[in-house]
Amino acid sequence: MQISTSSTVDQVGIEERAAALSKRSIKKQTKIEGIKLAISMIDLTTLEGKDSPGKVQALCQKAIHPLEGNSSVPSVAAVCVYPNMVSVAKKALKGTNVKVASVATGFPSGLTPLPIKIEETKRVVEMGADEVDMVIDRGAFLAGEYQKVSDEIAQVKEACGKSHLKVILETGELETYDNVRKASFLAMQAGADFIKTSTGKAAVNATLPVTLVMLEAIRDYWYQTGKMVGMKPAGGIRTSKQALQYLVVVKETLGDRWLSNDWFRFGASTLTNDLLMQLTKEATGRYQSLDYFTID
Repeated sequence: MQISTSSTVDQVGIEERAAALSKRSIKKQTKIEGIKLAISMIDLTTLEGKDSPGKVQALCQKAIHPLEGNSSVPSVAAVCVYPNMVSVAKKALKGTNVKVASVATGFPSGLTPLPIKIEETKRVVEMGADEVDMVIDRGAFLAGEYQKVSDEIAQVKEACGKSHLKVILETGELETYDNVRKASFLAMQAGADFIKTSTGKAAVNATLPVTLVMLEAIRDYWYQTGKMVGMKPAGGIRTSKQALQYLVVVKETLGDRWLSNDWFRFGASTLTNDLLMQLTKEATGRYQSLDYFTID
């Protein structure tokens, strides 16, 4: 099937719509529900050179029980780690609904040979990764080598087996909204289960306008194929206010079906604490100090 990408994006229109949606007012009870939903959508992430088994184990405990003593607060969706921490996370999360995600394919540059990308993907799946976050070769994409990028995604998807594949576009390096839309379609046609904005390691990460471009691509792909694809903005989303703005954009663009961690995720390391602080404030009328929450 030939999929139309409708490649030209109205930059002014996208930015104006994103700005308008970000100003939507939200009532208190809806805000509380939205904060809990956002918590359930988080891929709690640690991707640092100093990561250790102890740090990952502590992060997994927070993923299972984000707010100790409050059973109404849901677990997060997944814990995202480097490949050598997958087995640690898998053991710590055994018996829970929290998934293990691993970056792969030469994260964050994507500049390793394809056989190494395939091997790394197979290894993290063998170690227990439920989800694989791969990164595309932006240099190849910007050089117009679309078939090369598509083939790599398809082969990594095959190497994932039953594990889900999230394809990171690194939108801050794609230069234009038109490129973001084209890359989104390319990834979806090649087999992505999710498309993701960023590695969190670039100078520019997730933004509302870029996320809106990608959500509209998902919508149009769904209209043309009937296939649902998930979305994951990552990097730079730090506050409850921002998270709720993203949820509004998802609802208004894709509808309630995508308001689930099966189809929408936040890639975040610091967002969780702000969500917990805001949730406590809405329930008690008082902010809790950050001292009450673990530093991830």
